Amino acid sequence: MRAKTALLGLARMTGAFGAFRAINRRRILVLTYHRFTDTPRPGRTSAADLAEQLDYLTAHYNVLPLSTVERSLREHQRLPSATAAITIDDGYADFHDIAWPILQRRKLPATVFAVTDFVDRKRWIWTDKVPFLIARTRAERLSVTVAGQRLEAALKRDSSRRGLASRINAILKNEPDDVKDEQIELLARQCGITLPALPPADYGACTWNQLRAMESSGIDVGSHTVTHPILTRVPEDRLRRELEESRRRLEEMLGHAVTLFCYPNGGYNRIVRDGVGRAGYRLAVTSDSGLNDATHDPLTFRRIQNEEEDLAHFVQSTSGFEEAKNALRSKIA
Repeated sequence: MRAKTALLGLARMTGAFGAFRAINRRRILVLTYHRFTDTPRPGRTSAADLAEQLDYLTAHYNVLPLSTVERSLREHQRLPSATAAITIDDGYADFHDIAWPILQRRKLPATVFAVTDFVDRKRWIWTDKVPFLIARTRAERLSVTVAGQRLEAALKRDSSRRGLASRINAILKNEPDDVKDEQIELLARQCGITLPALPPADYGACTWNQLRAMESSGIDVGSHTVTHPILTRVPEDRLRRELEESRRRLEEMLGHAVTLFCYPNGGYNRIVRDGVGRAGYRLAVTSDSGLNDATHDPLTFRRIQNEEEDLAHFVQSTSGFEEAKNALRSKIA
């Protein structure tokens, strides 16, 4: 791993990824972030790493609001060379507390996709519940059956706890909401932990006042549904409610039209994509990895994930090198 990191650093310093950046200068880079932290912490982008990444973007890209990208594409206007947009999913409070000031100092725009029931203090983001329980159990070993799959792990190290939580969530993503809830309640009993009805501060959301304040200084707010379900696994009537009611709530609380959307957990298919269009959204982002041509379907925009990346990996993934490498691998396979 150290050798690979060193090679990546050398490639960055010698401009190897600059060639890929130049080749892709007419394509649109959309970046994804979720959680932020003042000090290094697994699963979150540190303030220092974010600042370094943003300085790199400022030096090499034209960072535009995602709403400007959408409008330019819709009106067939030519975007600047090396266009980039920054997006943040879910709307956690640490975006306001940690990332927003860093963006402000650089006068950079971004889009935060908010889960309206989360902002309204009505629910957790469901993927946080399992990590919360596993991190706090006093058990040194845990053996659980999740949706028929037996999982077992020693819990002496934090990394083991994070790994088990990740495996459980990966299984639960494919289950209906009622099964998720039952499985999480069972896990809570096995862990000997009472799950709070609402998330504690470390898992909490921005407030509406915070979202309004950020909007006044270059932050767009888009929809991430009402409850953050995986949309490919809900019936069509609920799909419609998740799309329409979240947009309606955002517009009610923010006082303007909302036309940007983000698919929870990246889950979409043709039915979901078409539903997003019918609900009035003009651009939607996925978890599909890659850059976007000007002719790409605006309701299935690709993004580049950035959590926990050092600058060398960040430069590699944003340049388009990773996309080209994966395309070559798929051809060989």
